[in-house]
Amino acid sequence: MKQKKYDLVTFGEAMVRLSPPHFQRLEQANNLDIQVGGGEFNVAVAASRLGLKCAWVSALPDNPLGRMARNKAAEQGIDISHVIMSPKGRQGLYFLEFGASPRASQVLYDRSNSSISLIQPTDVNWDNVLSYSGAFHVSGITPALSKSAAETTLTALQAAKRNGCVVSYDLNYRAKLWSTAEAQKCQTPLMKYVDILITTEEDTDRVFGLKGKNFEETARRLAESFGFKIVAITLRGDLSVWRNTWTAIAASGGKIYRDRTYEVEIVDRVGAGDSFAAGFLYGYLTSGIKKGLQFGNAAAALKHTIPGDLNWSTLQEVTAMVEGSGLRIVR
Repeated sequence: MKQKKYDLVTFGEAMVRLSPPHFQRLEQANNLDIQVGGGEFNVAVAASRLGLKCAWVSALPDNPLGRMARNKAAEQGIDISHVIMSPKGRQGLYFLEFGASPRASQVLYDRSNSSISLIQPTDVNWDNVLSYSGAFHVSGITPALSKSAAETTLTALQAAKRNGCVVSYDLNYRAKLWSTAEAQKCQTPLMKYVDILITTEEDTDRVFGLKGKNFEETARRLAESFGFKIVAITLRGDLSVWRNTWTAIAASGGKIYRDRTYEVEIVDRVGAGDSFAAGFLYGYLTSGIKKGLQFGNAAAALKHTIPGDLNWSTLQEVTAMVEGSGLRIVR
């Protein structure tokens, strides 16, 4: 039996995030806060901090902004040896404008012609990357970036299955990147390679036109339609812009798994779904679906309290949350 080099490999873009301070609109801002983040990048960071051996595959421009993103991954103990520092393309950016009720937060993308959007299927030796990995994770954001990024995603998924990886896919529909028809046409053929689907009820309806009478039925219908081993549906309740509820369910083999609902005071909600994916994969790979759901929900709840895309929580903090830690100050 071959020894694993990685517990988890993720594939996707990292962007530089720019945000006006103090709830300012972009038009009135005189300075911007700089962060680094992106779906699969965030998953690798959170999973690494929980203790999984992680590698991240991406393409970044060989310039200071690209090195900023690469170095942030290395800082978190992630293997960056499969990150392409490319002479082609540019660093993707996004601007996040924080709202407050009744004004919602808004995202403005500036990521056209990014280095990863120019990636080709043959740019990465996927069998070399994935032959010693336990799991592979990608999201619906990556194939939305370009035709070649979609082709590369397919090549990666095929290699993951060929090498016996557990394949996790977060549907993660982004209306600013493609239409629902484009998302459905591209992603439906990818689903046959997926073991674990992470989604929301809204994204499932938008992309696959599939909706049940409740969340449990939606999860079961997804599993039956595509043959997924596990379907996890995250459930967010918007009490206000800065106060939400969060939980998730999982369906597998006809059984529904449930966990507690968290009420969260939001510092920054971006990356919460990625933290769920990381926590779920950590729990699932180490102990099964029940632990996956518990750790996914706890990691997501904690992420809401941390500025930036990245989840700086530790395994001890997530474990304490699962075990019901209170709100008294930790001294």
